[in-house]
Amino acid sequence: MKPAVPYSFLSRTVVVFALAALVAACGGGGGDSDAAAPSGVADDGGSPSAPAPTPPASDGMACGEAAFRDTALRLVNEHRAAGANCGSAGSFGAAPAVAWSDTLTQAAWQHSADMAARNYFSHTSPEGGTLGARVTAAGYAWSSVAENIAAGQASASAVVAGWMASPGHCRNIMTAALRDVGMACARNDASTYRRYYTLVLAAPR
Repeated sequence: MKPAVPYSFLSRTVVVFALAALVAACGGGGGDSDAAAPSGVADDGGSPSAPAPTPPASDGMACGEAAFRDTALRLVNEHRAAGANCGSAGSFGAAPAVAWSDTLTQAAWQHSADMAARNYFSHTSPEGGTLGARVTAAGYAWSSVAENIAAGQASASAVVAGWMASPGHCRNIMTAALRDVGMACARNDASTYRRYYTLVLAAPR
């Protein structure tokens, strides 16, 4: 059974009530998890997790999947262009296309590689490294940032389909204010789920 695919949303500005539950990292397990978090919390600090190796230029961010980047970007932008009913998270009209960011992809890779290497599944590293810290450390100056993670799926298309079927993850993808995206997959056949995916969407400061 594949783990839940948690999501996280952070903002340097006031976090509105509707997004407050997205501030906390959600643990694995079955189903979609919407853990409560303190309203208005902005998390832009914390220590990043242990540095991950730089991925090979060929497919290190793709778990060997051909055209990983093109597939991920196309699927996300197709959903944004069409609008989506995100269930309990609400209905969203068409949103502008996001642009691929190598900086956000590096942050996504760092987290996927760390989860794969150390066999855990969480937005927060064992040392307490956070989404905001990872994106800042990668060099992206953000005002808002969101993250979806997944593990075990065989392809980018399967992962994006799963996220779109889950309210919180769907909302992250459909949030019009987020303008840039990066996605990565890291593989470790000795780990529990073998493949670990991270999607990061952000708006610049």
